[in-house]
Amino acid sequence: MSVMGLLSNMMNVFSTALLIPVMFLLTLLVFLSLILLGEFLSEYSKRHRDWDNLETNCKKLENGLKSSDFMEASRALENIKQNYMVTSFARDASKYLKERHLPAIERLSQEYEIQMAKRLEPTKIISTIGPMLGLMGTLIPLGPALIGLSTGDLETLAHNLMIAFATTVVGLFAAGISYVLTQVRRRWYWEDMSDIDYILGTIEENS
Repeated sequence: MSVMGLLSNMMNVFSTALLIPVMFLLTLLVFLSLILLGEFLSEYSKRHRDWDNLETNCKKLENGLKSSDFMEASRALENIKQNYMVTSFARDASKYLKERHLPAIERLSQEYEIQMAKRLEPTKIISTIGPMLGLMGTLIPLGPALIGLSTGDLETLAHNLMIAFATTVVGLFAAGISYVLTQVRRRWYWEDMSDIDYILGTIEENS
């Protein structure tokens, strides 16, 4: 057997062996994307952005800092009622403000930005690798399908084509859901970071 033939056989065996892991991963991605869709809907139902509340409490925060009344400034932060990330940041920041540990508040805002990026990672990964796995699941069965076609084995041809089409659809389905979730959540977190930056700016300008 020539070197080319040996390498070709090795590649065929390797690619065929990948089919089951690819199908398993695609099935897993579909379940994960549906779970993430459920989390997204839950998060959507709880989102509440109240600009008047934020503006009012930031003015109280500003007045408290100008008069060096850090307890009043802390209460203003605790009274902020916004989306979960913003409200959580304000409450955590109020603890540092009571201690007059202002550098920790800036560090805290960076930690929340990292948290938001981490929440985007699962859907970004699925939207990227879903089509890749779908393409792999399409191409791998085409070899046996072509062999079946050449030998007149229509059953093998139909079976492998069915796998090829199914993996493509499944991969695109998971990727499509994840792509939409990523785009919407990115906008949400931009809004949240904008509110956090507003709070942080108020503290820095008046401290």
